[in-house]
Amino acid sequence: MIVSKESVTTYIPHSAPFIMVGNLLHATQELFETDFFVENDNMLVEEGFFQASGLIENIAQTCALSFGYLGRQEGGEAKIGFIGAVSKLEVFELPPASATIRTRVSPLHQLGNIYLVKGESFLEGRILLGCEMKIVVAE
Repeated sequence: MIVSKESVTTYIPHSAPFIMVGNLLHATQELFETDFFVENDNMLVEEGFFQASGLIENIAQTCALSFGYLGRQEGGEAKIGFIGAVSKLEVFELPPASATIRTRVSPLHQLGNIYLVKGESFLEGRILLGCEMKIVVAE
């Protein structure tokens, strides 16, 4: 583990109750990986399941946490990012509350401060959701 869930707010601008990412497990220019335990009272849990909007936000926050971590490793500051667009969205399964999901994000392309990433969320090795996302990082 690179960054514990207790420290994520030093890298992302979000605060409770809208933190949708747990521990940062891996962060390189090629791959970001996090885990996230879905609490029963999470605001994006409906009828006992973490919704697709939560999985999408989890991917975005995985990016924010990883970009923030890498920025600090390079001697800079954590930067704020925004979702510019979501495409190629496929929802396969929604995880139940009280489950730990794992998220992998691969940066595909960069044009200035705009990144195209591929994100996927998993539960016990099964894919839950996959998408591409454009992330705009504030300079």
